[in-house]
Amino acid sequence: MNVKEYIKSWAESYKKDLTENIMPFWMKYGLDRENGGVYTCVDRDGSLMDTTKSVWFQGRFAFICSFAYNNVEKNQEWLDAAKSTLEFIEKHCFDEQGHMYFSVTAEGKPLRKRRYVFSETFAAIAMSEYALATGDQHWAKRAIQVFEDTQRFLATPGFLPAKFEADVKLQGHSIVMILINVGSCIRKVVDDPKLTQQIDESIEKLKKYFIHPEFKCLLETVGENGEFIDTNMTRTINPGHCIETSWFIMEEAKLRGWDKPMFDLALQVFDWSWDWGWDKQYGGIINFRDCKNLPPQDYSQDMKFWWPQCETIIASLYAYLGTGDEKYLYRHERISEWTYAHFPDAEYGEWYGYLHRDGTVAQPAKGNLYKGPFHIPRMMIKGYMLCQEILKKLEA
Repeated sequence: MNVKEYIKSWAESYKKDLTENIMPFWMKYGLDRENGGVYTCVDRDGSLMDTTKSVWFQGRFAFICSFAYNNVEKNQEWLDAAKSTLEFIEKHCFDEQGHMYFSVTAEGKPLRKRRYVFSETFAAIAMSEYALATGDQHWAKRAIQVFEDTQRFLATPGFLPAKFEADVKLQGHSIVMILINVGSCIRKVVDDPKLTQQIDESIEKLKKYFIHPEFKCLLETVGENGEFIDTNMTRTINPGHCIETSWFIMEEAKLRGWDKPMFDLALQVFDWSWDWGWDKQYGGIINFRDCKNLPPQDYSQDMKFWWPQCETIIASLYAYLGTGDEKYLYRHERISEWTYAHFPDAEYGEWYGYLHRDGTVAQPAKGNLYKGPFHIPRMMIKGYMLCQEILKKLEA
């Protein structure tokens, strides 16, 4: 493999696909130019199926528009879309306590609130990225406010309804990992030590509670003190989620001068998760595994969703940048070949989201309340950025 030409080719591909396919699709079919914000429930051809707006996707879309503007192309349309969506968020998506809704109507009327704070985490990174793009400190201040509210909600007993009965004491991986990324994003515009403190605490929790060397995995759910609980739910491994966590940690290790213990931890999680996730029969990253190799409980356990493939592409480039080990480039090549052979829709643009295990399309819609303009464009933006860094390193 000619590494330099390989990386250069992918850098060009990521930029072209982002600017000529993914962003134009969502600007045309998703952006609500009447009410503000973005629709995500669109069919294969972009036609609107449902005007319900996913609140976490309001933040995700505003983040992507700003992130693409900051790192790929100074496209004013993207920045204007980010502003419109942030204004929609501020006007319609918070309750009187600062807790965000899960879904609202096209006009912004509240429809549903859930026990989670993921809408808050994505709104915060959107505000910080837009502040970075514009220099508008109002949005930087709002980002840290939303972050602090998120921490307060999580720390206040009873504020967020319990998922299980009171005597069931469990911890989930999701919020621990996402706060690493939130801290990292906001820190670009706000110099506040509690952001790095949050990152350190999250990584320490992952090490202490969720990483289980006896199974060579990072578990999604553990006991109150990190103990393994032998049930269908708590044996679950989500390889894509773990791989996403690995590159969040790689990114932080890189910012700290390639901090070796931190980077080694990230590589271990990535390697374990690749081994659990890569489908040796059909290719691609599978949805769920059971840490004892028992049948997974989730009905979608053997499907291939869009986002784990995207996270694996990012992680493999980070791992290669940090190590120079071509096994990670080979991993990037395998996941990229499989992903690009199955997910992009050559006729209508964008990507399918849901495939059967063998790579055939399970359903062709381009979006819903959970799939929209986030994982795919983030992968292309990060991929482009990482390829540029690898090329600089190769040319040094």
